[in-house]
Amino acid sequence: MNLIGNILWFIFGGFLSGLSWLFSGVLWCITIIGIPFGLQFFKIAKLCLAPFGARVV
Repeated sequence: MNLIGNILWFIFGGFLSGLSWLFSGVLWCITIIGIPFGLQFFKIAKLCLAPFGARVV
């Protein structure tokens, strides 16, 4: 069931959401001060691409 949910999520908006978080993470990692924020944006991007079955710690 998680696989079907992830596929539907990816098709209907998860890809664009994950891509925008990934792009934001790259922009924030350009500066030294923004690296901690950029790394967190990468974690959010991973969660946006496949949210079903993922655990947030």
